[in-house]
Amino acid sequence: MCISLIQEARRLGASDLHLTTGAPPMMRLAGRLLPLAATPVAAAQLAEFVALLPDRNRQQLEHRGEVDCAWRWGSERYRLNIFREREQYAMAVRLLSSEVPECAALGLPSALQAVTELRQGLVLLVGPTGSGKTTTLASLVQRINATKAVHIVTLEDPIEYEYPAGKSLIHQREVGRDTMSFARGLRAALREDPDVILVGELRDSETMGIALTAAETGHLVLATLHTQDVTTSINRIIDASESHQQQVRSQLAESLQLVASQRLLARADGQGRVAAFEVLVGTEAVRHLIREGQSHQLQSYLQTGAKAGMVTMSESIKNLRKEGIIK
Repeated sequence: MCISLIQEARRLGASDLHLTTGAPPMMRLAGRLLPLAATPVAAAQLAEFVALLPDRNRQQLEHRGEVDCAWRWGSERYRLNIFREREQYAMAVRLLSSEVPECAALGLPSALQAVTELRQGLVLLVGPTGSGKTTTLASLVQRINATKAVHIVTLEDPIEYEYPAGKSLIHQREVGRDTMSFARGLRAALREDPDVILVGELRDSETMGIALTAAETGHLVLATLHTQDVTTSINRIIDASESHQQQVRSQLAESLQLVASQRLLARADGQGRVAAFEVLVGTEAVRHLIREGQSHQLQSYLQTGAKAGMVTMSESIKNLRKEGIIK
């Protein structure tokens, strides 16, 4: 029953499906939460689905009360978050694409696409949960894979996209299965001769510090943060290291190449959603502000940095509306 609901949600083009014991199944379609069916999901149906999970995931669910994992059914892939709610199971299913989308198909700004040509430095993708950061990062990695013979190491929780054979050597490591944490996996990655490192999330000051060191020492580091805009992202990294903020500011100023914030908006034609982007490029002026602790002035540089490829979120939304892509 659960599998048929998942397949129906995919057929309808939903991005997510929510299954809760005793409640009708709900899907997220073009950003809106809508009922998929009227019949409530039975406890036995969710229990049967949980029985299909690998032993490791079932044990984690039993001991911790939740599990976040990738799952495959045939050729289709999903990200699952299963949790207990009032002593019953509930599940959020992210329906993943079997193919990594191209940068152009996602409408990525040219400055963001250009980071695939860099040899080193830090590139940050930021935004709230469900804003498409993972998909954007995957499209950048695939562009590198298609054009350059380099070694790419990814650290993900869980792995959402699988990359086709290309010019690059790609090793994908899943936190909790292949390595204990982002920080531990990132530290190990520095000894694995990588050219490009993808970090699924900069969760803590330790991971941030290692990522900055990696970006300083000749690696291209692509990473995400759960923050709302580019200025907040800069401050989050600096504030995470209270005891040595000046050192972090110096490292960040030296290594930062670009920060892009993204938000998904409903398309005017009703065919899914489109991303709007705020882009801050690591120019010398931007680096100076970060180094001198004047990140509060970054917003003004965003508004005047069009020649360098910068764009504000309001300007990006305005352009999408002008082109008729959104209302």
